[in-house]
Amino acid sequence: MLNKVFLFLAEIKLNNMNFPAELKYTKDHEWVKLEGNVATIGITEFAQGELGDIVYVDINSVGKEVAKEDVFGTVEAVKTVSDLFMPVTGTVTEVNKALDSEPELVNSDPYGQGWMVKITVANAADVDGLLSADDYKGLVGA
Repeated sequence: MLNKVFLFLAEIKLNNMNFPAELKYTKDHEWVKLEGNVATIGITEFAQGELGDIVYVDINSVGKEVAKEDVFGTVEAVKTVSDLFMPVTGTVTEVNKALDSEPELVNSDPYGQGWMVKITVANAADVDGLLSADDYKGLVGA
């Protein structure tokens, strides 16, 4: 009976999550917003929910070209540290400095103030190969 309650609560949580249609997603739970050749990248609402309270974000890749699927930083939650994977190849041009003093922005506003990096995309066609919001919903079972 208790398992049924937990499954019901998990289903409610997934059904109430936000999956912005204008974003692209990865199987590693990053999101990408492309504007021209600049991509803003963060982790999804689903990912931050699974990690729990974010206490530290470590990204030291400004000015570096990072290949698709390479690690560009880490995010530390109360109970775990998780790598951040680059969704597309590009050069990191900016890191969200607000996360230095307010890493909890990743939890409270993952698609807004909780963004992590901005990159200049090497090949915009790479973004087309990412998941749509509907595909990502299917991946996480929403």
